[in-house]
Amino acid sequence: MSGTSPGLTQLGQATALPSDPAEAVLEVVPNPHPGSLYLVRFTAPEFTSLCPITGQPDFAHLVIDYAPDAALVESKSLKLFLGSFRNHGSFHEDCTLAIAKRVVAATAPTWLRIAGYWYPRGGIPIDVFWQTGPAPAGLWLPDPGVPSYRGRG
Repeated sequence: MSGTSPGLTQLGQATALPSDPAEAVLEVVPNPHPGSLYLVRFTAPEFTSLCPITGQPDFAHLVIDYAPDAALVESKSLKLFLGSFRNHGSFHEDCTLAIAKRVVAATAPTWLRIAGYWYPRGGIPIDVFWQTGPAPAGLWLPDPGVPSYRGRG
């Protein structure tokens, strides 16, 4: 695959960060290897959103794994989508599942899982995990690589 995919509006040009996730556009490109079972991993170690009650910032390390079918999520559009949560008030569970479900809606993958490792506020880390179903047989699933929170120990 060479050149750019038709219909992309964000890649290769200055694009403002959407002010809200609902305004963000997740773009896709054709999978150059349809029919091949493989894993794509996006890691966002500095994801931020806002507490919907206090407005204080929340921070997470997100790991998104998916086995693509016909389409791949275009990474710049994903980066802009994730960035749009910076000023968005939503609980950890909602942010994590909203991200996963938007990627699923945009790409219709064979399989997807998301791990949201949220840093503690008030002394309690909250980790949120979701997947579309059992992983396909034969799909190599590396460990997400994020250790459980241990505090100062």
